Amino acid sequence: MDFGYTVAGFFVGAIVGLTGVGGGSLMTPLLVLVFGIHPATAVGTDLLYAALTKSGGTVVHSLKKTVDWRITGLMAAGSLPATALTLWLVSSYAPGGLAGASKLISGALGVALLLTAAALIFRKRLQAFAGDHASRNPRTTAQLTVLAGVLLGVLVSISSVGAGALGVTALILLYPQVPIIRIVGTDIAHAVPLTLLAGLGHWVLGSVDWALLGSLLLGSLPGIFIGSHISVKVPERVLRPILASLLVIIGGKLIAS
Repeated sequence: MDFGYTVAGFFVGAIVGLTGVGGGSLMTPLLVLVFGIHPATAVGTDLLYAALTKSGGTVVHSLKKTVDWRITGLMAAGSLPATALTLWLVSSYAPGGLAGASKLISGALGVALLLTAAALIFRKRLQAFAGDHASRNPRTTAQLTVLAGVLLGVLVSISSVGAGALGVTALILLYPQVPIIRIVGTDIAHAVPLTLLAGLGHWVLGSVDWALLGSLLLGSLPGIFIGSHISVKVPERVLRPILASLLVIIGGKLIAS
C-alpha cells in the first residue's frame, strides 16, 4: 500500500509540475476516495505535504524577487487567525472532534473543488473583469486582502484545498496590475505558513499520518521535477480544462456522498 501512496504522490506531483495547481485538490480526494483514508487524516497529512513542497517554491520565488511580502503579510493576517479559530471550533463542537467531522470535511472538500474548477475555467475572464473594476483605494484593497485570507484560512483548514488556485484567483481580482508571476510567487509564499499552521493543528488533534506523508513525498518530488520539465511541451489550454473537469466530477461525488 505504501507503494500505491508513492505512485499517487508521483501522479499529483507531475500534475502540479505541469499546471501549477492540483496539489490539495487532487491529493486529498485521492486519499479519501481511492485509498479509503479518513477525511480528517487525509486533510491533515496533505496540509503538511503542501507546506513542505511549497517551501522550496517559496525559496525559488524569493530569490527571483517574485514575492510581494506586503501582500503575503496581509493575507496571513487574515488566514492564520482564521485557521486557528476554525480548527478550535471544529475540534470543540463537532461530535467526535475532527475525527467525527468526516461528513463536514467531505462536504467542504467538495465545495472547495468546485470553486477551484471554476477558478481554473474562468481565470482569464476574472482577470479581465478585475482590470476594469479594481478598487483604486489602497486601504480598501488591503482590507479585502485580509478578508480573502480569512476565507482561505477557513476553507484550507477544513478541506486542504484553496491555497493554490483560489488564492491566485483572489490576488488577481485584488491586484490586477501585479504581474502574474509575482501573483503566483506571493500565493505560494502565503500558502506555506497557512498550510503549516493548519497541518500542525491537525497533528496536535491527531489527524496526521507521518508514514503516509513520507510515502507521498517520495513520489511527489520526482513527479514535480518531471512535470515541470515537460510542461513546456504540453499546451496549458489542453491541461486546464481537463483538470477542471476532473475536479467537478470529484467535487460532485464528495458532496453527494
